[in-house]
Amino acid sequence: MEALECIKTRRSVRKFTEEPVTREQLAEVVAAAAYAPSWKNTQTVRYNAVLNKEKIASLANDCMMDFAFNQKTASHAPAVVVMTSVKGRSGYERDGSFSTSKGTHWQSFDAGVAAETFCLAAHAYGLGTVVMGVFDEAEVKKVVDIPEGEEVAALIVLGHPAEEPQAPTRKDTDTLLRVVE
Repeated sequence: MEALECIKTRRSVRKFTEEPVTREQLAEVVAAAAYAPSWKNTQTVRYNAVLNKEKIASLANDCMMDFAFNQKTASHAPAVVVMTSVKGRSGYERDGSFSTSKGTHWQSFDAGVAAETFCLAAHAYGLGTVVMGVFDEAEVKKVVDIPEGEEVAALIVLGHPAEEPQAPTRKDTDTLLRVVE
């Protein structure tokens, strides 16, 4: 799939077939997502793939802060990826000081870039994703053993699409682009 086609056709998928996502498919997607740019190439994002149906049900029922829309989506997905970031590296110098006035902002920025790269890679491999930001991190950590020094950045639901959602209306280029001369 060409890059622009991948960008323009990727959608947030919320309905999946029963077909499982394999470890091999996950490995392919993560290997591609590893090419996401990061602060000074720190590569702080980690992908914790949950394939166990009971754990997925627990993530959906106990961790989504009673947000029914996300609970329904996650509970019917064959995989949920708990994306984490290693704390205290992105945006920092080796001596522990911040490199810019943005402070810890770079950790979230890197996680966002990595999440989109993961979603684009999944789409290129024929899988659908949706990034979920409504979750209780403490509850997620009760379900998935997250290593010390990492925090949950996002939950990404993953599977074989059972739908092809239409693209939402996009703002026009004149609204989005400001050329500064």
